[in-house]
Amino acid sequence: MIKKVGVVGCGQMGSGITQVSAQGGYQVVVNEATDELIAKGIKGITKQLDKAIEKGKLDPAGKDKVLGNIKGTTDFSPFADCDIVIEAVTENMAVKKEIFKELDKICKPETIFASNTSSLPIGDLASVTKRRGQFLGLHFFNPVQVMKLVEVVKTIDTTDETFNAAFAFAQSVGKSPVKAKDTPGFVVNVLLIPYLLDAIRQYENGLASREDIDNAMIFGCGHPMGPLTLTDFIGLDTTLYIADIMHEEFKDSHYAAPPLLRRMVNAGYMGKKSGRGFYDYSK
Repeated sequence: MIKKVGVVGCGQMGSGITQVSAQGGYQVVVNEATDELIAKGIKGITKQLDKAIEKGKLDPAGKDKVLGNIKGTTDFSPFADCDIVIEAVTENMAVKKEIFKELDKICKPETIFASNTSSLPIGDLASVTKRRGQFLGLHFFNPVQVMKLVEVVKTIDTTDETFNAAFAFAQSVGKSPVKAKDTPGFVVNVLLIPYLLDAIRQYENGLASREDIDNAMIFGCGHPMGPLTLTDFIGLDTTLYIADIMHEEFKDSHYAAPPLLRRMVNAGYMGKKSGRGFYDYSK
């Protein structure tokens, strides 16, 4: 039974996972490289909780309870008695493997390991541990506090007991989980990335303006935002990174990045986070 949760990384995704886990009533220990990064992550969580109070979705006592469930750490020793550890650091296979190698030595034998990766093979990450059966993907979506979906990714080694425990955990923190196979992109990105790439390709080919492409999908298909705006929000570099991984795996032209996308990333146009993507956010 899951009672104590460990989260590695207190950035945008890690802090969100920490918050929803603490709101779900779990004791959460969250790791970052420095005390400053932990403080920054906790500050972000506090800001989100204050917004919930303003909207009448939480009271001050509830906020105090959530924050009381969270403990920050710069080392892994407090993870020793965690029932599940969720890694949410940069999308780098080598970095993630080093983290799981270290955790494998520290955590109790029955601890479930999960990665929040959106694109890397879960089985490859599990290979550096002695608990392949207790290893799976838990892919939350950004912003974690708002988005209901979690992709629960089962490898060829993940036991049914581990999968069921992780699936139930996702439900217990207010999410609507789906089961996914351990293939690049899982469910959402394997469908979403070709759509975004096609929109970029058609913009590059001069089919229509960026605004008209976006408006066509908003007003014609009922999408909440157009594909070029969505790419800006996801990050052009992130979209390119995932596309390249999937193209390498499937060798399918659907996942081949358009030249325009690669040129924009090389020029530093990463989307909203950099102030410039298909649209200008500098103002």
